[in-house]
Amino acid sequence: MHRENAEDWRPAWRTAGMRFTPWYPRPNMPRSAIAVLCGIVAFALVETAAAQQFKPKTIQFKGDPEYSDVELLAAAGLKPGAVLTQADMNAASQRLMDTGMFASLAFKFDGQDLIFTLTPSTDLYPIQLENLPLTPGKELDARLHDILPLYHGKVPAEGGLAEDVRAALEKLLADRGMTATVTATTSAASGSRKVNAVSYSISSPTVVIGDVQLAGVSAQFLAAVQEVVGRSAMASFHSGASAGDLERAVEMYYEDQGYAAVKVQATQTGNPVTAANGIHVPFSMSVQEGRVYTIGVVSLPADSPVSSAEVDQILLSHGTQAWQGRRLRAVWSMLSRRYASKGYLDCKITPRPEFNDATGTVNYTVEVSPGPVYHLGFVKFDNVSDQLRNLLMHYWQMMPGDAFDESYVADFMAKAEQQDPALGRSLAGVKTTFDVTADQQTHDVNVVIHLAR
Repeated sequence: MHRENAEDWRPAWRTAGMRFTPWYPRPNMPRSAIAVLCGIVAFALVETAAAQQFKPKTIQFKGDPEYSDVELLAAAGLKPGAVLTQADMNAASQRLMDTGMFASLAFKFDGQDLIFTLTPSTDLYPIQLENLPLTPGKELDARLHDILPLYHGKVPAEGGLAEDVRAALEKLLADRGMTATVTATTSAASGSRKVNAVSYSISSPTVVIGDVQLAGVSAQFLAAVQEVVGRSAMASFHSGASAGDLERAVEMYYEDQGYAAVKVQATQTGNPVTAANGIHVPFSMSVQEGRVYTIGVVSLPADSPVSSAEVDQILLSHGTQAWQGRRLRAVWSMLSRRYASKGYLDCKITPRPEFNDATGTVNYTVEVSPGPVYHLGFVKFDNVSDQLRNLLMHYWQMMPGDAFDESYVADFMAKAEQQDPALGRSLAGVKTTFDVTADQQTHDVNVVIHLAR
C-alpha cells in the first residue's frame, strides 16, 4: 500500500472526529489471519464511532423553510452547544420523523456542523374543532404552538403531530376544569372522499349549549325570544356553528315579524359548566331590533328560472306582513332548487336588502353565483336482481353526461311505479334510499340507489 493512498483516507475518518492510524499487513501473513484482524479492526471502529462524543459548532436545518431552527431544535430535543453521540443524532432524527411533518430526513456531521436536510410532507391538513368549547383562531393556534413547536395550523392525517395536538387539546380542556376524551378523525369535502382536514371532537361527555344571556330585547318580544333561544339551547354544541345557529334562529323570528334589519350577535362567554348530563357551554346574545319594514320589490336576475309572477304569488299569499321572513325564505329556497335542478349544485343565492326609512319598505336585489354545471357520472341500483335492474334502467331517463337533477333521483322510484303498476306491486314493502357523491374537481355526480325490504 502506498503512503499517499493512506493519507487520502484520513479526511473521511477526521469527519467523524476520529484519529486514523494506517495499518499494513505483514508480508506472507495468511489470508485467514488477515480477514480475522480486519474484522476485529472494523468492529472496534464501529464501537468507537458509536461511543464517541461530538460537539457541533452549529446545528443547521435545510430544506423546509416553514420552520425556524429554534422550532426544529425544540422538536428534535436538541440544544446548541450540546455534546452528542451518534445515538443522540439518530434519536433526534427519529423524533422529527415521528411528527409526520416530513417525507424524509438525512443528516451529516462534517466535523464542525451538524446539518439536517428535510423534505416536507405534502400530506398535511388544517385542523377543525367539532364540539370542543375552545375558540378557534390565532389565540388557540398560539397556545398549541407553545406546546408543539412544529404546529403551524396543519397536521398529518393520523399519528405524529395529529396525535400530539389531540393530547394537547385534552390538556387545554383539563386546564379549564373539563375532563374530556378527545378523538381525531379525518374529514372530506362535501361530495368527495379526499381528506381535507383533521377534525377533533369530544366523544365523552356530551357537549351542549348552556345558558344564553340576552341583551337588547324589548319587553314586547322577551318571552318569545326566550322561547326561541330555549329551543336552541340544550342542542349539541358545535365550535364553529353554534353561535351562528343561535343568531339565525333569533333573526328568523324577528324577520317573520317584519323586522328585516334586525342584527343579532351571539358570543361564547364565561366558563363551560360540567354537569351530570355533560358540558354546558354558555353564550351571551345582543339584539338590535330596528323597526318594521314591509316588502317592496324583489328583483331577480334576468335569466332567473323563477318568474316574477311566482315570487308575487308567494309574497302575497298571506297578506303583506304576517310571516314576512318565512315567505322571503320560500322565494330564496325555490330559486336555489330551480338552479340545482339544472346542475348548479354550488349555486349561491345572495339577497341584497335596500331599506327606505321614509316609506318603511325594503327592496331586495338578488345576486346569483351559479358556479359550474354538474353532470351525471353513473347511476347504480344496489341489492336488486339483474331482471329488476334492467327494468328500472328502462324507466331511468337521466343519462350520463346530462345536467344532474337531484329532484329527479328523489322522485324516480315513485314515478316509475306509477308508470308500471306491476313494478309497484313487486316493490311493495321495499324501502328506497340513495347516495349522491359529487366530485368538485370533475363536476361528475355518481348515484347509488339502495333497495331493501
